[in-house]
Amino acid sequence: MKVTQQGNTVILEDVKHFNPKHIFECGQCFRWIKQEDDSYTGVAMGKVINVKQEGNKIYLDNTTKEDFENIWYDYFDLGRDYESMVNTLKVMDEYLEKATEFGEGIRILKQDGWEMLISFIISANNRIPMIQRAINNLSKNFGTYIGEYQGQEYYAFPTPEQLSKATVEEIRACSTGFRDKYIKSTSQTVNDENIDVLEYRKLPTDQCLKELLKFNGVGPKVADCIALFGMQKYDTFPVDVWVKRVMQEFYVDEDLSLTKIRKFGIEKFGDLAGFAQQYLFYYAREFGIGR
Repeated sequence: MKVTQQGNTVILEDVKHFNPKHIFECGQCFRWIKQEDDSYTGVAMGKVINVKQEGNKIYLDNTTKEDFENIWYDYFDLGRDYESMVNTLKVMDEYLEKATEFGEGIRILKQDGWEMLISFIISANNRIPMIQRAINNLSKNFGTYIGEYQGQEYYAFPTPEQLSKATVEEIRACSTGFRDKYIKSTSQTVNDENIDVLEYRKLPTDQCLKELLKFNGVGPKVADCIALFGMQKYDTFPVDVWVKRVMQEFYVDEDLSLTKIRKFGIEKFGDLAGFAQQYLFYYAREFGIGR
């Protein structure tokens, strides 16, 4: 991979397995919005950045080479050999072969653990446009102003301290619905007890999940999502309606419980369970499998 900078744009050449559409639309992130030119503008790590693919080049606009090295290289998981991982997955069975082919270029982003904790509490029984709206409202009302980019104002996701100052009513006014009390309770707990959720990354997966499940509004599926997308626990296997459908369609009996489907996924896919889940989820959702 060759990295150069022109003005405020960092250009990556010959990056393998990097498809912006598949990365930003596969259900793992909520603050990346598709623009009219098919690029994606996102807010992450307190920054605003635009990502566009043209041929074998990826353009990261509104950033610097220094930020690429310190933030985005890690955020986009560019140190991982996705080629060998995909090769391992696709020979497991014909379904994963199809799913990895369809989801070519998916990367699991290394997102902020605190933001993922609140984002996936919001995601429970919710649709992506509504989740995005709630997160943007919370950021605009309680987060720090980052600046303007292409005529739009952007705000960082609120810190535990910022969010803990909001009332339940103010949180509800951000379109969070019944999750308002969970968000208030969790942000209050994290702030008052001075919990650094990023420390959970250092824990074994089971222990990490145990800690996450202590927060109000975090059930098993939400905990798995936070662990996978915010804590880099790739041996988790979140089971939502789409994963349940694709697993029942291809792998397990129809009457198997979510807990047993999860256990099956972890045992079958091992340390790559989280990656397998992401390919299968995206494939199932885009093709409406099991509807």
